[in-house]
Amino acid sequence: MNRTTVTEQIIESKIRKGIKWSDVAAELGTRKEWATTACLGQMTLSAEQAEKIAALFDLPGDAVTILQTPPLRGQNEAAIAADPLVYRLREIVAVYGPTIKELIHEEFGDGIMSAIDFRMALNRREDPAGDRVELVLSGKYLPYPGS
Repeated sequence: MNRTTVTEQIIESKIRKGIKWSDVAAELGTRKEWATTACLGQMTLSAEQAEKIAALFDLPGDAVTILQTPPLRGQNEAAIAADPLVYRLREIVAVYGPTIKELIHEEFGDGIMSAIDFRMALNRREDPAGDRVELVLSGKYLPYPGS
């Protein structure tokens, strides 16, 4: 058993049981965005969290250990590269990335936004012209040394 297998088992069980990611987050006491990322194999869970996930999704015992192992993040990139939604997110970064970089440098100085000390939120906003997806990305500012 490996992380990919555990992730596939989680998704299969989620569908079969009709579980929502917000339900998983409530069980873990975390935000839905973090819980989803963890269940999709991109975060390391504590022993307590791994036990809760295994129970919730009826996973075998060895899955608990795998869920506590640091993952190889971003390894499924080739599989999702063609997904239209993921493609559009990449397009947003390609188009607006230089603007975001310029504005961060102007507002904060020479540095980066952390992807480690990072939070995100996804919200649905009703709109007469069609509901909107609201993404909030929040990363700690890290100045480059000497700047």
